[in-house]
Order: sequence, then C-alpha cells, then structure tokens
Amino acid sequence: MSFFEMGGYAAYVWPAFGAAAATMVALLVLSIRTMRAREAALRALEATTRRRRAADGDDERDGEQNAPA
Repeated sequence: MSFFEMGGYAAYVWPAFGAAAATMVALLVLSIRTMRAREAALRALEATTRRRRAADGDDERDGEQNAPA
C-alpha cells in the first residue's frame, strides 16, 4: 500500500489529483453545454435563412449574388 501513501505525501498528492480531475470534468461539461447552445443557435440561424430565401424565391441560387446567369 505504499503507492497510495505516496511516500508520506498522500495528503498533498491525492487532493491535487482530485482537483485536477474535477477541473477536467468541469471543462468537459462546460464545453459540451457551450457546443450544444451554439449548435442550437446555428440551427435557428439556418432556419431563418431558409425561410428568407423561400420568401424571396431565391432557393435555386443557394446564397449566390443575384447576378445574371
């Protein structure tokens, strides 16, 4: 069991490992939440763009400028 005692420094090493693990988990959760929020915002913007194009009758150009063909 000397590994878990860390040569007498277990009181410092294990809390440091715990803090690092908690920080990594918190960053993972925060990153996933941010990604989902940005994906939802992107979907909303894409839907708005599609609705505007459909209302303008500009579906076939797919975002190009209204230049002569």
